Amino acid sequence: MSENSSNNAQKDEHKNDFIRNIIRDDIKAQKQQQIVTRFPPEPNGYLHLGHVKSICLNFGVAKEFDGVCNLRFDDTNPTAEKQDFIDNIENDVKWLGFEWSGEAHHASGYFDQLHAWAMQLIEQGDAYVDLQSPEQMKENRGSFNEAGTPSPQRDASVEENLALFTDMKDGKYTEGKAVLRAKIDMASPNMNMRDPVIYRVMHQSHHQTGDKWCIYPMYDFAHPLSDALEGITHSLCTLEFEDHRPFYDWVIEKVGFATPPHQYEFSRLNVDHTLTSKRKLKQLVDENIVSGWDDPRMPTVAGMRRRGYTPEGLRDFCERVGVTKVDSVVDFRLLEFSIRQSLETTTARGMAVLKPLKVTITNFAEAVSSWESLKADSVNARFDDAAQTLWLTQPNHPNVDMGEREIPFTETIYIDQGDYEIEPPAGYKRLSPEKPEIRLRNTYVLAVTEHITDEAGNVVELKATIDPTTLGQNPEGRKVKGVIHWVSASQGVPATVRMYEQLFSVEDPSSVADVHQALNPNSLTELNAVVEPSLANADAGTRFQFEREGYFISDSEDHSTDKPVFNQIVSLRDSYKPA
Repeated sequence: MSENSSNNAQKDEHKNDFIRNIIRDDIKAQKQQQIVTRFPPEPNGYLHLGHVKSICLNFGVAKEFDGVCNLRFDDTNPTAEKQDFIDNIENDVKWLGFEWSGEAHHASGYFDQLHAWAMQLIEQGDAYVDLQSPEQMKENRGSFNEAGTPSPQRDASVEENLALFTDMKDGKYTEGKAVLRAKIDMASPNMNMRDPVIYRVMHQSHHQTGDKWCIYPMYDFAHPLSDALEGITHSLCTLEFEDHRPFYDWVIEKVGFATPPHQYEFSRLNVDHTLTSKRKLKQLVDENIVSGWDDPRMPTVAGMRRRGYTPEGLRDFCERVGVTKVDSVVDFRLLEFSIRQSLETTTARGMAVLKPLKVTITNFAEAVSSWESLKADSVNARFDDAAQTLWLTQPNHPNVDMGEREIPFTETIYIDQGDYEIEPPAGYKRLSPEKPEIRLRNTYVLAVTEHITDEAGNVVELKATIDPTTLGQNPEGRKVKGVIHWVSASQGVPATVRMYEQLFSVEDPSSVADVHQALNPNSLTELNAVVEPSLANADAGTRFQFEREGYFISDSEDHSTDKPVFNQIVSLRDSYKPA
């Protein structure tokens, strides 16, 4: 083991999951020259949260133990695969912060060799062509309590099977009329070993190989042989592939690899209120239940990226979840905790009023006219007499140097509707008729003198005054509790703010037969907000903390300075604490 590998292994000794411990033991025993892993997605959809755990594990252990990790597309089903999926998968892996070894691999790049090995299995008497219909094959497969019935073609000669397989390759059979099966054991208690299909007829053009083939290998046949060809030392799969491992080993043995790869299974990532079935996620897209694979409510990497989740937060989440062989359900709030942690010191602050309530400051001109003589030394401001605007310079982050921006303060401002209540509930600490004074963030102490209601009794406007002696300093002779945010009504910019709840209202949406019944009707709410100019002028894809509201990102698709659009990333705080 190299010095760098030794240092990485020592650095990550706190990660004592069973897979890393297996690798440590293999290194000590000098079983391999180098650790080689792979991330092998099928390019039939976008990557989702479950894939993130696999990516972090495969690329993570390769890096920790001075090895390499391949990116391989197991593209054996051209009917469901597209180049668009390949491109997005590559972008997602890079965005998450990982690099694969060399060029991306494709199982389709091995089709010639896989076909040769299929011929070898036939010649060895380990495979045969079955002409039964799919329905007959299913019926004859048996059950967990009953052995399967052998195919009438199971004992055909090698010569006959070679001829039939050649006919399959030459396009003489339509789909479903002939398959190549491994000859193993029709009475095996493991259903995956009851002569599984390893090649089928598909008259489909392939996104990588074009029209060269009309037969394609099955995933369970191509996957282990692709691992072997690439010299994979540790083939890491989720637990649902545990029952497939005997066939994985059988294929490798029959083909005759001297140093076979070994498959290890770990528990998949299950998060409450989250669905990771590609088929059902595709249904959401196809039925326009969501706006696309990158809808911010989707658990896809593309959706989470557009939502504003950070790669650092996702990697931290996967590390906190850990790697085990026991299936469990992870609290969604742990994911939000990790994202929130990654945003705290990396996002600039700004003010946005999501539900605007108009406030007219009746003494604005008089109070602001004396600001220069009364202001505290800590206040950095300038007054634009023509626009009647006091521009306040404030840091973009209270604790991290992220520069400064100017905030306009004007005669008419907006505060949030929830910051004034005529009849406040118990424990309410903001504005009310009984508590008319409060500090406006970064400016003056404001006192409400009147509230105006509509016919329904809703407050639609406040009249107020500001204390001119309180710019940047506390008032004399009294204590003012509470601080609220605000935005200039004349200089602020109207914006669309998308607030999100979980897409599914049930804890386990996969348990509901009809996905429509699991949907949360309140998963998306669009608000007509007003934001300070610095937020509207930000580039698309910029994250912020809206003070007192939460973390948001300017939408990568729809945001512009003329029509700002922000997506909620995560709430500002939560009572949840990780164990």
